[in-house]
Amino acid sequence: MAVYGPERETQGGRRQVTFAVGVMMLALATPYLSEGVQQEIAFTLQASALQPFIATQQRLTETRANADRIDYLQSELDSLSAVVSTQSALADENRTLRELLGLTERAGPAFLPTTVLRPGTPGSEGMFLVEVGFDEGVREGAAVVSARGLVGVIREVRGRSSVGMDWNNPDFRASAMLVDGTTFGIVENVRGTFREQDRLMLNGTAYHEDVREGTLVVTSGLSGVLPRGIPIGRVESTAEVQGGWRKSYWLRPAVEPGSVTHVLVETVDGPPDLTVLWAADSLSADRVPALPGPGR
Repeated sequence: MAVYGPERETQGGRRQVTFAVGVMMLALATPYLSEGVQQEIAFTLQASALQPFIATQQRLTETRANADRIDYLQSELDSLSAVVSTQSALADENRTLRELLGLTERAGPAFLPTTVLRPGTPGSEGMFLVEVGFDEGVREGAAVVSARGLVGVIREVRGRSSVGMDWNNPDFRASAMLVDGTTFGIVENVRGTFREQDRLMLNGTAYHEDVREGTLVVTSGLSGVLPRGIPIGRVESTAEVQGGWRKSYWLRPAVEPGSVTHVLVETVDGPPDLTVLWAADSLSADRVPALPGPGR
């Protein structure tokens, strides 16, 4: 006969009390029993009443072990990620240095290799320091280049160091032309709402000239400041059309100045035309391959 309600709860409570009393009596009596009987009682309890508690303890132990393994694997993954990241950075730096070394061999003594230092102070955006100066033959207006193209120009020369300006500086200007020499203009910095939005523009080109996207723009040498033939960037799109006489184009820079750590600085012995240092027809938007020097 089924029992419900308060009577069922009363019966359950009685069973619990009875079980607890039995366990207490067994615990009191166990020390006086023989060792064999004690082991048999322990085995019986483990296989019956204590089974749920033992299973729970095992699961807790396994959970802690799994958590320890996860922590260990996570630390190993973090270490591996750090090693891979470091190796990737070293590989990029080695590739850049190899490219710069190839450019140094082709340029000869006309350019001096050096390291770029960023002041990092307010108002110095677009400016950098190099560890060569007047004593090494550097003069104001000297070109600063990497294996990919124009980094900037020297603005101030000291005895053993110089201050340079890259295209992120709002005062940057460079006389430029298309690589085939058909169109000329001025490349300048155009400020964005934020500094990371600054862009390069090829300004003052003739309206009737049709400039295709991806066309390489290099220094023209017309101003007498920068030598001819240094890559500046590639045409991305038309920026504006003024009347029926002038067009401007947005450029994708050949060099991102913020990522440059090693450069070459032009000396007074530098030639007026550097086209031979870069193969314009094989320059890509992403890299400048190592090229054979003149006469090879």
